[in-house]
Amino acid sequence: MIPGQYILAKEDIVCNGNKKAMKVKVINQGDRPIQIGSHYHFYEVNEALKFNRSVAIGQHLDIPAGTAVRFEPGDEKTIELVPYSGEQEVYGFKNKVDGDIQSYTKRGR
Repeated sequence: MIPGQYILAKEDIVCNGNKKAMKVKVINQGDRPIQIGSHYHFYEVNEALKFNRSVAIGQHLDIPAGTAVRFEPGDEKTIELVPYSGEQEVYGFKNKVDGDIQSYTKRGR
């Protein structure tokens, strides 16, 4: 055992195991690094990140809470997104949705 180590279970802990993940190819076409946190609404990330935005509505990165993915200028990465849980409402970020995800999608963005 390593000092400070926690052993929570014998089997691996699976994050977002009950959610359907989707792969999305993302390219940073900007001139600065861009870092996206685990719970950021991916549809609303920096416009210098080029990808199919419409599939990212209501989605966040499929990574452990509190971590992030960094895109250096020119980086191309395939990331995995999972849907938000709960009420399916998104508020804040860049204020693009500010409410129910389904209603936002229906009103045509």
